[in-house]
Amino acid sequence: MELNTFIQKVQGFPVVDMRVFLPAERNSLSLKVQISRWVKSGKLIQLKRGLYLLAEPYRKISPQEFFIAGALKAPSYVSLEKALEYHGLIPEAVSVYTSVTTKRTETLDTSIGRYDYQHVKPSLFWGYASATVEGQTFFMADPEKALLDFFYLKHIRVSADYLAEMRLQNVGHIKPNKLLLYARRFKKKNLLQAAKLVAQYIQNELKGVKRL
Repeated sequence: MELNTFIQKVQGFPVVDMRVFLPAERNSLSLKVQISRWVKSGKLIQLKRGLYLLAEPYRKISPQEFFIAGALKAPSYVSLEKALEYHGLIPEAVSVYTSVTTKRTETLDTSIGRYDYQHVKPSLFWGYASATVEGQTFFMADPEKALLDFFYLKHIRVSADYLAEMRLQNVGHIKPNKLLLYARRFKKKNLLQAAKLVAQYIQNELKGVKRL
């Protein structure tokens, strides 16, 4: 396949998944050789085996990092610190795109960023919804689930002092009843206690109560 033909075929998409675009040819030795050459010449950027980006001069669409997170590993949804940042709950900018998956824990370093995947059992793979940025759709944890995933997967002992240090903001985005409902689904006493502390923290923040 000529490069121009390949570009015309895929340039309207944010990523190039060979299983989707070239299902018949993807095991072709000649195509593998061509792709290897295009990667070496900088015309294609490999994210992982079978998944590529067109180099910037050839793109019609700029890939959105949240979309890339889902494309690199499925099923997955963005959660933990990156989701907390997305929902405006923490003041810090987070460079790593952390997602939750039912597949194995893994970190993927790519040319466009680091993607971290944390494993959970299927019974904890919920609490997310589809979101769209720049026309590209991905799965994002609800604010409540992102917070609980963070506590659970980081093995954090939550206390009033810890929540103060965490500097949660825009706490009105968190629904206390939903948070408690989600926490019960984990069937972990310490996580339910953490949710209760967060609910109290939210109540105090919204009332303007200052800690001594």
